[in-house]
Amino acid sequence: MNHLDRALLERVARRAMVDYGFEPDFPPAARAQATELPPLARDGVRDLTHLPWSSIDNPESRDLDQIECVAAEGESTRLFVGIADVAQAVPASSPIDRYAAANTTSVYTGIHTYTMLPPELSFDATSLVQDEARRAVIIEILVDGGGGLGEASVYQALVRNHAKLSYPAVSSWLAGGLPPLAICHSRELQDQLRRQDALAQALAAARKASGALEFETAEARPVLDEHGQVVGLEARLQDRAGAIIEELMIAANRAVVQLLAKAGLPSILRAVREPEHWPEIAEYAAGFGGSLPQQPDDGALAAFLDRIRRERPQEFHEVSLAIIKLIGHGEYVAHTPGDKPVGHFGLALEAYGHATAPNRRFADLATQRLLGPLLADDKPDYEIEDVAAITERCTCMEKQADKVERRVRKSIAAALLSHRLGHTFQAVVTKASPNATFARIFHPPAEGMVVRGGESLRVGQKVTLRLLSVDVEQSLIDFALA
Repeated sequence: MNHLDRALLERVARRAMVDYGFEPDFPPAARAQATELPPLARDGVRDLTHLPWSSIDNPESRDLDQIECVAAEGESTRLFVGIADVAQAVPASSPIDRYAAANTTSVYTGIHTYTMLPPELSFDATSLVQDEARRAVIIEILVDGGGGLGEASVYQALVRNHAKLSYPAVSSWLAGGLPPLAICHSRELQDQLRRQDALAQALAAARKASGALEFETAEARPVLDEHGQVVGLEARLQDRAGAIIEELMIAANRAVVQLLAKAGLPSILRAVREPEHWPEIAEYAAGFGGSLPQQPDDGALAAFLDRIRRERPQEFHEVSLAIIKLIGHGEYVAHTPGDKPVGHFGLALEAYGHATAPNRRFADLATQRLLGPLLADDKPDYEIEDVAAITERCTCMEKQADKVERRVRKSIAAALLSHRLGHTFQAVVTKASPNATFARIFHPPAEGMVVRGGESLRVGQKVTLRLLSVDVEQSLIDFALA
């Protein structure tokens, strides 16, 4: 496949950052603070460097936010999740913090990563890199044999990541392949990962029994050659190792919210409200022989999805995509102790938060600061009014980051499709409104506007489209109904 014009795509990415309200460059004061960062103090915290910690992330990831290990305790399992101690390195209201609070998230365009924190921190000082001692916030949870969460605690400790692993390598090994190089000579680390896999399966089963929704989603990512040149797009489905990290992080985030509530402290919740488009979800499910109640019911929807996964696995990805679109975006919500929390519809939880990626998300860094009174005698950095402002900004900028990433992916797809004008493609409708209709083709994974014949289409409908035009610079792909 021909190399794409990387310089053009980098211009597209930078322009998208600016257009959607991001500051793509660190200001001089933040740069200076990053270069003058003092070493984090290691005194006064527990030394847990001996535990068999490891991380699993994307192969290219350098901003490592969490490491994990488990220990058997009778019929239960004690889970340890170590989170990069970013709050210790980045004082509130400092230049780096002000920049992070404005952008609120790292933006991963595939062409360039616009990090929320300067690379000196997110790729080094506050990254839980392999074979380096680092300060971390430890979330310790006792999980019973049925996947239920028991007692939990949070504290600071010194940790060491003994193996930086990737999702593909761990998934391949768990499926019967060769172990990743970082653990091939360590029986202890291999046993660790198998125990984490078993724990994740128990946690997933418990969530599923409570009505949590299970989707199969694919994230379109640029494919780079050995020289860093873009040569294509591929859809990456969540694999077995990805499911391990997802379940362990869900458990850790649940525990953090519970600990804050028990201490009478405010928290930042990740909320997915009951779908406003439930009638459309019910209508869509009926097209697959499903029968959903008139009112939103996560258990009934979970049962429908489970049936589609079993009976029509080749269509499960399409169904997942359509349902996710109809459920809508999540949001961050400030929670005051004593008030009824806003729940998470997809996870079937009354209260859920984000705390496990403080290098990448400001909501997680703010949550780490809210934990301050549980970690030391410090007073909280924020009043509830501050928390409300943070959640509003984080929700806004998360949506903007999605738009940046979609625009760049669309420009890459437009470049890949530029020689296929007039060709037809199988697609699924992803958005249908009086103003615009969009559909997603599968090879390459790309979304475009149906500019002709899309007036009567509905979300989730399968269609055949003809490619009319592309514009790489403007991130445009236009189709007609064939």
